Amino acid sequence: MKSYGQVLDSIEALPDDQQESLVDIIRKRLAERRRAELVKSVQAARKEFKSGKLRQASPSEIMRKVLA
Repeated sequence: MKSYGQVLDSIEALPDDQQESLVDIIRKRLAERRRAELVKSVQAARKEFKSGKLRQASPSEIMRKVLA
């Protein structure tokens, strides 16, 4: 496995257009990963709500608890 520095050196050796393409690909993959994590979180929250572990609250109630 290549070290972080070796990977950076390999990327630096690429032409500018390929470096820009790589940046775009990485950003898209990170966004996809974040979306997948958010979907899992929402699914878990919905499951907890349906099971009665959570109750409905207004934004102001939530903020009061967060800031307390």
